[in-house]
Amino acid sequence: MGLQFAAARAVSAVSTWGLKHVFHRPAANFPGKIALYVDPRVIADLAPRLRKGSVCVVGTNGKTTVTNLLADALETAGQRVVCNRTGANLDSGVATALLHAQEADWGVFESDELWLAKILPHLQASYVVLLNLFRDQLDRVGEIDRIQESIAGALATSPNTTLVFNADDPLCAAIAERVGNPTIAFGVGEDLHLPQNTVADAQMCQRCSTMLEYDYRQYGQLGSYRCPTCGFARPALDCEARDVRLGADGLAFAARGPKRDAVLKAAFSGAYMVYNLFATWAAADLVGVAPEALQRAIDAFDPQNGRLQEFSVAGRSTLLNLAKNPTGFNQNIKIILQDEGPKAVAFFVNDKEGDGRDVSWLWDIDFEELAGQPDLRVFAGGIRRNDVQVRLKYAGLDAALVDDAAGMFAQLGGLPPDARAYVIANYTALPAVHAELGRLASEDRAVSASSATANAGSQHPADGQQAAPMGIADDATGSGDRAGAAAPPLVIAHLFPDLLNLYGDGGNVKVLERRALDRGVPVEVLRVNHGEHVDLTGVDLVFLGGGPDREQRLASEGLMGMRDDLRAYVEDDGVLLAICGGYQILGHEWLLGEEVVRGLGLVDMTTERAPGGSGNRLIGNIVLRSPLATRPVVGYENHAGRTHLGAGVEAFGEVASSTGHGNNDDDKRDGMLYRNVVGTYLHGPLLPKNPEVADALLARALERRARRTGMPTPVLSALDDAVENAANEYVCRRLNVG
Repeated sequence: MGLQFAAARAVSAVSTWGLKHVFHRPAANFPGKIALYVDPRVIADLAPRLRKGSVCVVGTNGKTTVTNLLADALETAGQRVVCNRTGANLDSGVATALLHAQEADWGVFESDELWLAKILPHLQASYVVLLNLFRDQLDRVGEIDRIQESIAGALATSPNTTLVFNADDPLCAAIAERVGNPTIAFGVGEDLHLPQNTVADAQMCQRCSTMLEYDYRQYGQLGSYRCPTCGFARPALDCEARDVRLGADGLAFAARGPKRDAVLKAAFSGAYMVYNLFATWAAADLVGVAPEALQRAIDAFDPQNGRLQEFSVAGRSTLLNLAKNPTGFNQNIKIILQDEGPKAVAFFVNDKEGDGRDVSWLWDIDFEELAGQPDLRVFAGGIRRNDVQVRLKYAGLDAALVDDAAGMFAQLGGLPPDARAYVIANYTALPAVHAELGRLASEDRAVSASSATANAGSQHPADGQQAAPMGIADDATGSGDRAGAAAPPLVIAHLFPDLLNLYGDGGNVKVLERRALDRGVPVEVLRVNHGEHVDLTGVDLVFLGGGPDREQRLASEGLMGMRDDLRAYVEDDGVLLAICGGYQILGHEWLLGEEVVRGLGLVDMTTERAPGGSGNRLIGNIVLRSPLATRPVVGYENHAGRTHLGAGVEAFGEVASSTGHGNNDDDKRDGMLYRNVVGTYLHGPLLPKNPEVADALLARALERRARRTGMPTPVLSALDDAVENAANEYVCRRLNVG
């Protein structure tokens, strides 16, 4: 420790004083950031202050909760602890926490998954606790493979660090298998018999890319898994949770480990909280915290940071929680469903840099589970509230738009006073919502029933109330579908949804199905999973999405086996919508990871590698002018491949926004149109905010059904698209497209 370290401490102290006393802002990151600029080894220089060692907590969901609870448990046990409690989880946050602290027994630090590689080489932590890995912020972080490589690389720089990992997660187990560090596996040793969500993030073996088999799943990809081909399986558990009880009043489980056993209880619920608490127990046991001290910390746990935080607003019990990806939202929905009484739910979603700009992931959330709940009020807030409102509409939920939490409480007239409120916010939306709920709770104002009723009664279609669907117009013979009792269904084939499920693009199928049903057209959706076959002669519309490299490779084998059937379908004017990787494979050559491979050859086009490799991606919001719509077509692109159309192949649309590229770096065109085939790079998903495109596809699919069945082709009548168009207009305004 020399002049650089002394200078780093000095500038850190000055910046801390200035932030706190002049700018009245928290000093959680900046002091460490400038200290690291002066002395890049400041974490290594300060690590010896931690007399007994340190613990890094890493993973997609639950980091802040586990970090704070472990720090609480150590302090309850009489230990001195340094901790970045506010969730400042980059190297600057860890450096700031160390700079602000005196000598301590333990350091407990939350670490961003990709920033562990910058923290661990200097900290040389005693333990890294790996909680889980889920898709999160794909536009910023990328695919999970990249995160796995980064974490494994970080552990290689600190070979004496023990990895404490969630063995129920095959993505975590794959990291443990490839590193040379000591490892401790924890997991839940019994089937919790929980209902499963639509999308899971890991379906395939991490060694050989065979589809995994499960004895049981808990949620997402977590559970007891094995590969039937190579033997990759959930490792033997060193720490095991048993006798798990989940209820509206809380949770309990028996924790069994190599040193001792314990029974833990908590007043909050949810399967994900079982994993959070069990990970905390496993780490606490390693650092010498007795189960009694951990239980006292759990009983007293009140983080005051918006994670499972309770408020009383106008006498109404209110739960605030963070959720920043589909898995987090789905687990929060499970908590809400445990409440069988009347309730209000608000979802606040931003798309700032810390959240990821792409909100396609909203369509991987199973909001449909809330549909049909009695006496349920639903609200949409945050910067992307229009997108949330559209998503909820297609889940069967009429959501009112609100600017803030106060706007929700102003519209709760008619709900009983004891009806609970739930507020779920993503990363950058949480602080403002947290502050607003704190203000409302401190005022403890009571909103009169008449005022609340008046506010609720002032809603109109722009606030999220939907007019009844207009139905389908009669065809020339007067035999439109109407109730659809005798009509054959419109058949939609969703190819390989178990593999090609990135970016929420499966939402396109939800939109097509709903827009047909709202017009009285019966629909049959065929989910054609890996290994299954479909007769395309009986199909009216095919949807093909994109997926991660490993899953896309397996799906491509199935698609190549269907090449002749797909060609016949396309040439017979079958309707096909293909997104991203599904769009690329239609051409002569396309990208499979870094490899250029043979495509289906259904369309005259070729996809090439990006200059500089796959890291050179075309990412961002985009607006097109398309012959399939009178309105601008909005979406989000995120692709590394550069696609070039053959002579005479029409583009899906011309780029109208200043941001966005389209097929490649040069021609400002996106996608392609060939016969009844639409290919595009637009996520979002494409159809919810572009209902004209959805109806164009439906109209062509109904023409095919008519040819296939001999039934007259109905004319699509107008639906109330106010919510969809508002979401479209928001993106257009944001990108200055008229």
